[in-house]
Amino acid sequence: MKRIQILFIALGGVLMFSWLTTALQTDAQAAETKAPFPAPLLDATAEKQQKTAKAVFAGGCFWCTEAVCERVRGVKNVVSGYAGGSADTADYRKVSAGMTDHAEVIEVTYDPNVISYGKLLQIFFAVAHDPTQLNRQGPDYGKQYRSAIFYANDEQKKVAEAYIAQLNAAGIFSKKIVTTLEKLEKFYPAESYHQDYVRNNPSQGYVVGNALPKVEKLKKAYPELLADPQKK
Repeated sequence: MKRIQILFIALGGVLMFSWLTTALQTDAQAAETKAPFPAPLLDATAEKQQKTAKAVFAGGCFWCTEAVCERVRGVKNVVSGYAGGSADTADYRKVSAGMTDHAEVIEVTYDPNVISYGKLLQIFFAVAHDPTQLNRQGPDYGKQYRSAIFYANDEQKKVAEAYIAQLNAAGIFSKKIVTTLEKLEKFYPAESYHQDYVRNNPSQGYVVGNALPKVEKLKKAYPELLADPQKK
């Protein structure tokens, strides 16, 4: 019996390795882009009258998108959370199981006179995630990991729509962008242990394999936008 159990465990390991290898190969193909990555032709202007503004993005696991955006110059705070569903389902256990309408999102608070909404969109599309993956991101599957922009006002919606059209028209990605535009009804902060997860757990396996490569990509692609170029 033990030999049979060991055989099943070994077989399971081979199948898992094969699945992961296929997923990584698929991601590498989907993430191919033309260089250079263009900045938005249309950007937000009304926000420049404010000291701070907020943007809410969904791009797979919020650990990864948070790790990227919190390193950007002009960003004052990034909070991981949920959007798209109701208050009573804004719970990690339910969201991660795909039992809700929520997406894992980040709320980015920024100084619009230092970094614009359009520039944040550029980082979101070029670095933080792959916008060609439908209801998934890397090894994470389900609508809770969808690519989405939760717009807070008409200007954000217009800028996001224009940028997606611009990127598709230019053929920047080898596949069509599937990012949805959804009106932000309410943002729900995630549980405390999710906040600053990458900074607090830099050696965790998922972080090493999925989040840190995106941080390195940010450093290489946009060194001029780093809040602290020396920070790891």
